[in-house]
Amino acid sequence: MHQCHLKYLFRNLATLLLLCFLSIAIAILSAVIASAQTLEGAAQQQPQDGRPTVVAPPERTPAVVARPSELECSGQIEAAPVSTGLEIVGAQQEQEQRVFAEGDYLFIGGGAQQGLRAGQELSVVRPRGQFRSPLSAKRGSLGIFTQEVGRVRIVELRGEVAVALVNQSCDSILLGDLLRPVPQRVAAVRRPETNLERFASPTGRQTGRIVLSRDAREMISKDQVVFIDLGAEDNIKAGDYLTIFRPVGTGNITRFRDKEITSNAKRGFESERFRGGKFSNQSQRVRNPQDDTFSETVNTPEIKERRPAMPRKVVGEVVVLSVQARTATAVITRVSQEVHTGDYVESQ
Repeated sequence: MHQCHLKYLFRNLATLLLLCFLSIAIAILSAVIASAQTLEGAAQQQPQDGRPTVVAPPERTPAVVARPSELECSGQIEAAPVSTGLEIVGAQQEQEQRVFAEGDYLFIGGGAQQGLRAGQELSVVRPRGQFRSPLSAKRGSLGIFTQEVGRVRIVELRGEVAVALVNQSCDSILLGDLLRPVPQRVAAVRRPETNLERFASPTGRQTGRIVLSRDAREMISKDQVVFIDLGAEDNIKAGDYLTIFRPVGTGNITRFRDKEITSNAKRGFESERFRGGKFSNQSQRVRNPQDDTFSETVNTPEIKERRPAMPRKVVGEVVVLSVQARTATAVITRVSQEVHTGDYVESQ
C-alpha cells in the first residue's frame, strides 16, 4: 500500500514539473516573437539608405510678452469711449453685496432689441474721465482713462433685461459699469533676450514718458501694465519695443540732500589725553589740500554742476499691447531696477 502512494506522488510531481517547464517555454517564446516584431518595425522605419531616422522634439508654443491677465485687463487712455448703451443695472445678490466678481450673476439693461444673444461675451469697462499729466510734453488731455474690470457671458434674455455670468474679473465690478464688445488683442511673440545695455546711447527715435500705471503705482516692475504718452499720432504700433531710461541723478521717488551731512573736521572730537580723531570719515576732500583741516571742502552740487554730460541710465524695456490716438498701453518685460512713473521711453 505504501509503494502505491509513492508511485502516485511521483506521478503528480512529474506532471507538475512538466507543466512548469511548458509555461516557461511559452513565456520565452512570446518574448522572442515580440522582440522580433519590434526589430522588424524599427527596420521598416529606417530609410532605404540605411541611415537612422531622426525624430524631432515636438514644437513648443512661442512665448508671448503678456499673460491674459495683462492683455485682457490692461485698460487704456482712449480718445473717446465706445458707447453701446449697455449698463449693469442689477445683480442676483445685490441685497447682500455691492461689489461683484467671477461667478456672480448680473443684470444688464438691454435685451434682444439691443442685439444681445445668449452665449455672447462682453467686456466690462469703467470710464474714469479725462486724463492729463504734468509729466507729458503733450498739451491738454491725453484721452479718457478707461479701466477694464472684467468680462461677462450672456446666459439668458428676460425681456428688456439680460442675465449675465461674470466669467473673468480684473477688479471689483460695480453697478453702473458699462459693457462693450470684447476687444481683439493678440500679444506679440517674445523675441530672444539679449543683455540689457544699462548705459545705451540714445537712438534718436521717438521718445515719450510713462504717465500712469494700471494700479496707480509710482514704483513698478516686470509684468506690470503702464500707459505711455506715445500713440497712433506718433506712429507707435502694437508689438513695438521701447527702452525705459532716465537721466542719471533724476527720477527718484525719495529726494536726498545734496549737501554733505558732516564737516571735514571739528574741534572737540579728540580727548584731552589722546590727540586724534580730527578727520571725519564721511566728508568730502578739502578744496585746497594745502589749507588747514578746518578749511572749506568741495560739495556734491558743485561737482554735479561742472561735470560733463553723463550717460543715461537704462532701467528696463516695455512692449506695446494696444494703441490709442495719443497714448499706448504697454507691459514691462525686462528691468534692471525699479521703474518709476515719469521715466522716459524710447522706440528701439
